[in-house]
Amino acid sequence: MAARPMSTPLRHAITHLRPLHSFSRRPHPLNSPRCLRQQHRRAGTFTTNASSLFRQNPISVSLAFLAILAGAGGLGYANYLYKTYITAAFHNYPEPVAQKLRRALYYTNTELNAQEAIKYYRQALQVAQEMGMDPFSDEIIGVKVQVAKLMEEIRQMGKAVQVLEFLRKDCLEWLRQAGEQEHNRVKRTRILAKVVGISVKLGELYGSPEIYQRDLAEERLVWAVETVLKERQRRDIIRVTEGMSEEALMEVEGPWMTDSETGAALEALAHTYEEKDQHYLASPLFLQALNLYPTKDCHAVVLMNNLASSLAQQSPRAAAAVDAYASSAAITSSEGPTGPVATRESLIQNASTWAQKALDVAATVQPPTRNEECDIGCAVATHNLAEFAEMMGRKEDARRKYVEAISIARAVGFEDGVENSSARLRGLAG
Repeated sequence: MAARPMSTPLRHAITHLRPLHSFSRRPHPLNSPRCLRQQHRRAGTFTTNASSLFRQNPISVSLAFLAILAGAGGLGYANYLYKTYITAAFHNYPEPVAQKLRRALYYTNTELNAQEAIKYYRQALQVAQEMGMDPFSDEIIGVKVQVAKLMEEIRQMGKAVQVLEFLRKDCLEWLRQAGEQEHNRVKRTRILAKVVGISVKLGELYGSPEIYQRDLAEERLVWAVETVLKERQRRDIIRVTEGMSEEALMEVEGPWMTDSETGAALEALAHTYEEKDQHYLASPLFLQALNLYPTKDCHAVVLMNNLASSLAQQSPRAAAAVDAYASSAAITSSEGPTGPVATRESLIQNASTWAQKALDVAATVQPPTRNEECDIGCAVATHNLAEFAEMMGRKEDARRKYVEAISIARAVGFEDGVENSSARLRGLAG
């Protein structure tokens, strides 16, 4: 059946509709006296009932009131968290990508389900590609690193390595093809720093018990360290030859890795050499990392202990290689022991000097800067001094230091330290 035409034009029909906010012609009082009295009476009744209820059940009413306040506060805090951490975390992503990432992070951090999380990470990357996001932006690289982190958390080390190796390969290919273009100077610096960080992480993963490919770990870490040092040298040359300030260089080339970040790469490679008992290679790296560290805080204590331990485990023959390497690499320290390292006794003496230096630095670090690294570092340094004394045949000094190390370790809750020092003390007595 055909539709029936409107009998009244729309504009004319609208004039027949009374606005919702209009008043009738006959005014009415806003509130009659009767209504006002009823409102007061109801209010009085509510107040009276509430007071009576409180007198009868003071504890229950108080708890109920606190529960209401807590609920309101919790709701407000939840809204704050959502705006601050959830919404803000994705403000650099287009909304379609952010939606997928929210689901991925939910299955990563809240309700762990790796299969669902990976599905949404892949969807996020697919949508990002379709929307034309830069595949080498911090945001997209960050998503891929997060996927590798998830694989590591569920102990799928091989898959974590695979993700990072693909990412590293893609970044290196971009650097090869476009990194030298003038308009990409800042982007080149940023991506190169990312590849260094990825390589350091790969070194850690290759050294994990699940994979334990020490040669690959060393290869990635050596590349990272060499790249960091070459880039620092390149930037220094540019700054000097072009007469740039550090601020001007950062504007043209972009910010490079800090001294602390560079030191972390050196330290990671040093630990790899330690695990292979190549202490003659680890020692100069620990020393250079320490020289790059900007402040003498608790991590400096850790570095000094590592350096002391590495020095004490060298042979005199390897010590000569250390000295030659340090000289060729211009590694110096105004605070540490100097001079040739040629004998077993001098190696142990240098190690003792660094262990004592660790204790001296730890003693100067106060809260809130002081942390667990300082406390454990004191126990480790004291234990090391005991071992060094034992190596030199000073058994009474060694015994006294082992007892002191046990006391420190027990005071800071360092159970491994208590066990190790106690075992050495028993061996010394036997």
